[in-house]
Amino acid sequence: MGDEPTGNLDSANTEIIFDIFQQLAHEQKQTIIVVTHDDDFAKRSDRTVVMSDGKII
Repeated sequence: MGDEPTGNLDSANTEIIFDIFQQLAHEQKQTIIVVTHDDDFAKRSDRTVVMSDGKII
């Protein structure tokens, strides 16, 4: 699980982290849960769950 794993990274390093997560998830057939406010990061994910006020919307 990652809580804002790219919060303090520039776009190039954010891209690297995303690629690593995606590769690991697919190769290991594992789910990686990432909490982020980065819409671009979220849009590239296989699945996105959006929350508001502590509830899934």
